[in-house]
Amino acid sequence: MADYPPASLSEGVKKLPEWIQLGCGDKEYNCEEKGATFLAANLPEKLPDLSEHNNIFAEAMRANPGIYEELKNKTTKLGVNIGHCIKTGIDNKGHPMIKTCGLVAGDEESFELFKPIFDPVISARHNGYAADAKHPTDLDVDKISDTKIDPTGKYVLTSRCRTGRSLRGFRLPPCCSFDERREIERLVVKGLKKLEGDLAGDYFPLAGSRSFGEKPNGMSSEKEEYLRERGNLFQEPDSTLLLSSGCGRHWPDARGIFHNNDENVFVWINEEDHTRLISMEKGDNVKEIITRFAKITSALKDVLKEEGVEFMHSEHLGWILTCPSNLGTGLRAGSMAKVPLFSARKDFKDVCKKMGLQVRGTKGVDSASSGGTWDISNADRLGKSEVQLVNIFIEGVAQIIRWEQALENKEDIEEQVAAAGLPEKY
Repeated sequence: MADYPPASLSEGVKKLPEWIQLGCGDKEYNCEEKGATFLAANLPEKLPDLSEHNNIFAEAMRANPGIYEELKNKTTKLGVNIGHCIKTGIDNKGHPMIKTCGLVAGDEESFELFKPIFDPVISARHNGYAADAKHPTDLDVDKISDTKIDPTGKYVLTSRCRTGRSLRGFRLPPCCSFDERREIERLVVKGLKKLEGDLAGDYFPLAGSRSFGEKPNGMSSEKEEYLRERGNLFQEPDSTLLLSSGCGRHWPDARGIFHNNDENVFVWINEEDHTRLISMEKGDNVKEIITRFAKITSALKDVLKEEGVEFMHSEHLGWILTCPSNLGTGLRAGSMAKVPLFSARKDFKDVCKKMGLQVRGTKGVDSASSGGTWDISNADRLGKSEVQLVNIFIEGVAQIIRWEQALENKEDIEEQVAAAGLPEKY
């Protein structure tokens, strides 16, 4: 193990730039080149200057600077301190156009012990979500809207639904140990390999991972290329935002991808969350995608229960995940839709926001569109149930496609667009 985590770096990581290597070993990310030098292992007496930071955490701290003093000497039962949670928000001043949370949880208890900072960040990120609010959970697929998003089949290329689940009793990826991560992989893969029927499949560790006995060197280079070409492969963190969060430690050990034989269900293990579950297919058959999504989440819950393990969940926060932005449902139902005329409007993103939708380019957050094709999904995660969010997405994208068709026919849609908003019942 001398050439492998936790003692050293894996061979694949050694080929990467040094500023990435520094976040993929056993230690906290400490990189002078990137200004990422705040350390949870050596908390300063006073909070660093956050006057130039643009993230939700920094705003909350500027509004109440006494929070750091209140929390700096507290530690969760699993050993997480406030530094582990806020390091990424201090190391990264933020993007002028994208406001991140600037805060992650090191374990489930973090949300409770460090409430004075998590609560205002959660409220700001989730439309004023109250500290005593209760989150509704509902995955009854019979309640999914029957509205056809794209009746012609001309506009929607692919659709998918994804969420995450965390295993109770373990620290979250920013803080989990080498051995914890391996145990999470073992439990989840053991459960996934019990799945049958249309969920049956196989597990592929990341190339270079030595944690999984059946594939001691991880997936083959051919499999890696196959998954990458289809957008189903995750790789080492390549941003200081992720490296400072701690999610790159011990890379690529105990990380990998399960998919079913039909390749329309994927489970990512030990990326930014313990698990990320994805259901996808070409076209707009969202009801089928959500039905399969509900099936995989339920099936994984059941098989893990046999091992005495349950998912992190609370009445207040719903499903517990690493980043506050993904609390609640953690759900993002989205379609890659080609709407070049409607998306050419200057108010395109603003109109989508009014409808409860989030718009991304073809390669993720803040990327550009390609030929008028956009990834359109639900914007909210917390405070509304899975069924509500999926229906907001379905009704919203269906409306956008109707407007695209109207513009193709040279029809006036200004009055309709001006009245756009969330469907009344949601």
